[in-house]
Amino acid sequence: MHKESLSALVREHLEIAATASSGRSAHTIYGGHDRSLRQTLIALRAGSRLDEHENPGEATLHVLHGRVALVAVDTKCDGTPGDLMTIPDSRHALEAIEDSAVLLTVAMRI
Repeated sequence: MHKESLSALVREHLEIAATASSGRSAHTIYGGHDRSLRQTLIALRAGSRLDEHENPGEATLHVLHGRVALVAVDTKCDGTPGDLMTIPDSRHALEAIEDSAVLLTVAMRI
């Protein structure tokens, strides 16, 4: 059994993202290459983004802090703290409208 404080991780990674040249920081909380389920905390400085990429499997974003926009082909969905967003099974990008942190949960395709 393992326990992590998401609140502490959000604070830590928002600080890292604030000074990172990419404007982002990430930490895998659970899973990895040997597991089908992966949970990753992603912190983004306001104005930064994760460029368009493929969906690796069933996935959701839980907005923990700030405000983000999930952008797919011709759709855009804004998320605020507490929102759980289903990631489309298509190319998509994530934009930080404010300093933000999300929990990405992915069930990898095997």
